[in-house]
Amino acid sequence: MPKPPAAPPIPDIRPDQSIELLQALHILTRDGKLNQDSRRKLKQVYHLFNFIAPLLDELAANGRDYTVADHGAGKSYLGFILYDLFLKHRENGHIHGIETRHELVEKSRQLAQSMGFTRMDFHHLSVEASISSAALPATVDMVTALHACDTATDDAIRFALAKRARMIVLVPCCQAEVAAYLRRHKNESFGKTPLSELWRHPIHTREFGSHVTNVLRCLLLQAKGYQVSVTELVGWEHSLKNELIIAKQTGTPNRAAQNRAEAILEALNLEGMAPRFIY
Repeated sequence: MPKPPAAPPIPDIRPDQSIELLQALHILTRDGKLNQDSRRKLKQVYHLFNFIAPLLDELAANGRDYTVADHGAGKSYLGFILYDLFLKHRENGHIHGIETRHELVEKSRQLAQSMGFTRMDFHHLSVEASISSAALPATVDMVTALHACDTATDDAIRFALAKRARMIVLVPCCQAEVAAYLRRHKNESFGKTPLSELWRHPIHTREFGSHVTNVLRCLLLQAKGYQVSVTELVGWEHSLKNELIIAKQTGTPNRAAQNRAEAILEALNLEGMAPRFIY
């Protein structure tokens, strides 16, 4: 008997993508279709992947083995997409998902097993534990952190520096710590610097604090010997603007970047935040 015809490709889905995985991640509906919401999610996935793929190509050059650590992995959405679109077509590369919620780690393990993604491991670890855990390699080639809320992005940076990561990919989210500090010290700042007008009003405090946080993160990475680029992820729904920070190791610390960070902290009356951004 002739074989039944293959199912027609789903528009917008790449031919080599796993439909089963996209359904498990709720990018496709249970009946394998795209609705308006899932089509938007898929475009977001491709948009981010287009930034990360060239970095993975660089790591995988000449058949070299490499490791990716996804910090604050949650449901390991990013790790699974990277594996499906990139690693499954190659014999090298390993992804480690790091997450503090045990139930999400277990679900990710089950999904990886069912998909046959053998070069994925998931770890129920805190930031502190992940830095020293024997379950993770001593060095990691790439560290990613997608929408790691507030100081979780700083934790991912600290992990990446400890693991001497060659590349770091960050999409910060909900940066509140600096804004809270500005708010607590607002009256003091008014007497010290006219720059405090930049965060006089509550909405400006939140937005300015978020911006300053990412600027200081970039300067920290530069000070530690990374070349940094920043762009916007279009169409992502966590906030009005989603910054994508990509850092590539140069091996040469930049003292001038640290000096600029120290000057910003002093000018904005943020010296109390120095331990977060200068170390």
